[in-house]
Amino acid sequence: MREMKDSGVEWIGEIPEDWNVGKTLYALSMPITDGPHETPELFDEGIPFISAEAVSCGNGHIDFEHIRGFISQEFYEECCKKYIPQINDIYMIKSGATTGKVAKVETQKLFTIWSPLAVFRVEPQRCYYEYLYYFIQSDAYQKQIENKWTYGTQQNIGMRTLEKLMICFPSITQQKLIADYLDSKCSKIDESIEAHQAIIEKLKEYKLSVITEAVTKGINPNVEMKESGIEWIGKIPIKWNVGKTLYALSMPITDGPHETPELFDKGIPFVSAEAVSCGNGVIDFEHIRGYISQEFYEECCKKYVPQINDIYMIKSGATTGKVAIVDTDRKFTIWSPLAVFRCNPNKMNYMYLLYFLQSDVYQKQVQDKWTYGTQQNIGMRSLEKLFVCFPSLDEQRNIADYLNEQCIRIEKNINERKLIIQKLKEYKKSLIYEVVTGKKEV
Repeated sequence: MREMKDSGVEWIGEIPEDWNVGKTLYALSMPITDGPHETPELFDEGIPFISAEAVSCGNGHIDFEHIRGFISQEFYEECCKKYIPQINDIYMIKSGATTGKVAKVETQKLFTIWSPLAVFRVEPQRCYYEYLYYFIQSDAYQKQIENKWTYGTQQNIGMRTLEKLMICFPSITQQKLIADYLDSKCSKIDESIEAHQAIIEKLKEYKLSVITEAVTKGINPNVEMKESGIEWIGKIPIKWNVGKTLYALSMPITDGPHETPELFDKGIPFVSAEAVSCGNGVIDFEHIRGYISQEFYEECCKKYVPQINDIYMIKSGATTGKVAIVDTDRKFTIWSPLAVFRCNPNKMNYMYLLYFLQSDVYQKQVQDKWTYGTQQNIGMRSLEKLFVCFPSLDEQRNIADYLNEQCIRIEKNINERKLIIQKLKEYKKSLIYEVVTGKKEV
């Protein structure tokens, strides 16, 4: 057991006797920098322009499938006056919900970065780049980031603040041993996480196929079929009909207010796309837009008042098509990205419609009709014209009951896998912390 000493830094704790601690800047060959702060014109081709999403989606690597877009040669040359990417540079997101996420540069391809990314370039005589890459990911560093970030419209940490955060300095030889050890251990953990994630994706595909089969073919495999006349739907049971979505509803599809309200720390919950996309079929009140005043709520109620069993679909943005049902009588209201479907109970069972909206046949119609501006979008009148199947009300209820049972079983399996992934991530995080602070010897 090696001798330990107090580091003097709360988040680091004890370190080996022969280690030191120092400010991040001491590990670097240049002050932390970032990309341009202006918003460039983006093109369908050109030079990749990297921002936060390419880092947050890459699991430690730059994900070129999630770049901001492509920039011109002229703008790239302007960017190069400030910063030119180099292999082994480390990027950390310094603003937004994913602040603290990191990725390393492992390619010589031409690209540049935007202002949400902070650049760490090590001084190789003092710090090994991959050791710093792991240290930034550790709780020892992330807790310092959380302690120092500020809030405006989103969380943010300044580059000069990052330079003052404390890190451990073993010898270069030890840093390389630590990095090699963590490369080996973390790659095995990541492989296990990816294997479980692949199973989750297969289970989600299976769930979608079960839903689509049940809402378009029914649950009696021996029933006689007929052509529906709708490309996405195909054959349906002979006693079923197809019709436009509007026919299933008790009122035209509506949405929330289009103006942006003042938000508060408390008040009446204001629900938007994130609360639907994160809720797995129900509203996630942990991901609301914020809280609004009673006065603004009353203005919203002149247009729409939420009701139990209403269904919301996201109609703009990256998560267009995701749905959630209202299963609470608590007071809240919604914003304009959400479309409201309220069933006519004499024609449509609300749970059957909830499943139909999630099915592949409806989602493909949504995708076929959406338009692009700055983001994908589908209009409410377009949604009303999309086709759904109409079994009898009794059969709709039977299908909904069947799918409730099947989906609960599939979701149980998915949640078990998610729990395993969460535990693997926690183990990885703990391992990195123990090793980069010297509490576990390698």
